[in-house]
Amino acid sequence: MIQKFAKIFVTIFFLTLSFFGYTQSLDRAKTLYNEGNYEEAKPVFEKLVRQSPNNSSYNQWYGVCCYETGDYENAEKYLLVANKRKVMESYRYLATLYTDLYRFDEAAEMWEGYIELQTKQKADITESKTRLEQAQNLFRMQKRTEDVQIIDSIVIDKNSFLNTYSLSEESGTLVTYNSFFKTGKDIPSVVYTNQKGNRIYYARPSENGIYSIYSQSKLLDAWGDEKILLPDNSTDNNYPFVLSDGVTIYFASKGYGSIGGYDIFVTRYNTNSNSFLAPEQMGMPFNSPANDYLMVIDETKGLGWFVTDRNQPEESVCVYLFIPDQSRKRIEDFDDTDIIRSRASLVSIRDTWPEGADYTELIKLAHTDLTQNGAKKEQDFEFVINDKITYYTLNEIKSGEAKNLYSDVININKQIETLKTRLNDIRTNFSKGNQSVRSQLKLTILQAENQLYALMEKSELQEKKARIAENIHIGVKK
Repeated sequence: MIQKFAKIFVTIFFLTLSFFGYTQSLDRAKTLYNEGNYEEAKPVFEKLVRQSPNNSSYNQWYGVCCYETGDYENAEKYLLVANKRKVMESYRYLATLYTDLYRFDEAAEMWEGYIELQTKQKADITESKTRLEQAQNLFRMQKRTEDVQIIDSIVIDKNSFLNTYSLSEESGTLVTYNSFFKTGKDIPSVVYTNQKGNRIYYARPSENGIYSIYSQSKLLDAWGDEKILLPDNSTDNNYPFVLSDGVTIYFASKGYGSIGGYDIFVTRYNTNSNSFLAPEQMGMPFNSPANDYLMVIDETKGLGWFVTDRNQPEESVCVYLFIPDQSRKRIEDFDDTDIIRSRASLVSIRDTWPEGADYTELIKLAHTDLTQNGAKKEQDFEFVINDKITYYTLNEIKSGEAKNLYSDVININKQIETLKTRLNDIRTNFSKGNQSVRSQLKLTILQAENQLYALMEKSELQEKKARIAENIHIGVKK
């Protein structure tokens, strides 16, 4: 009898110990989750959801951890389990996930479900209705995706993206607001000067803190006669660029029905009414749920640029080089949803190329200075030394140390371009593959991305060292 009671006691003891360990593990995971530490919380919830696969809360928490750590496939899988059990937050996360994946029709359905549950709980649905309208607008815009040829792209620090724009003299000049006005304030905008050099366009915050677009004319040797353009200053308008006709202006705005952050718009000045026409929103792939801005068209080169922070780390942006098409024709394969999504989201820029296309010379032209008489000034790169000096070939670098360091930069940048091409191809295969193929490629993509970011950091560091060495050398010579 004593042995029987002893066995029962031992069993109860270990069950109790197991229960307390389980409770502590769950409490720890929930604490990490609530603190936004999803990476550490994720393996704990993964273990719990395996033990209790039908537990809606575990599926919700684990699904959110997957989403926040970039594991979209598992995020959808587990959030859908929670969604079937009407877990309220699963609707919101699935809507956000489907927006990231350009599945805007499904995102709209999730927002509708979320709003329905909010209404039952008498919660404020204002923001959710805005997000629903955004998803619906995104879906409509996606159907009108333009058949534009994106021929090159470069990921760069968002504070120096302007260095990738190389305009012909006929197209005017672009500089940062801070370098032009030298106010000492950090104003994230640009100043565009027309070819004649007698008119500038820029954006700055008004008294209410909202960014508005202004122009000034050159009066004798000074700028003056400041005028506000697009006087509706209820939302941010920024990053202006004006075509050589002097009346067509591209700009970025968070208003006028923006689908997310800054969107790119175009408008024209009506000389009869001395006012601008209603702004027209550019379509996909120029605009996205992220910030898209500074569209520039160089009519002499027949090339255009725009910048976006879609799918980029917080401090980086991607600048795309494209071939402008005034007809703005749409993609013909409208019924192929995968093609539309791929082209709208720019999964691979190679998908935008016609068969057999070779853009080597156009890409080279994009980085070539064109002088006023039409002669070309060749440049191998653009190496900014300081505010007054920029080098374009290795022979211009005076310091031997700086030359060696920048030679390393050139080699690293070649590795980066090769890796980017490989990564684009892998992503294309990933987007077109089945679940098995995606599972195999997921780790490959992650490793390639980590390698790419490491090379970019190394290139930036070497360039910084080269710049310091060259400036010291120039200073010594002076």
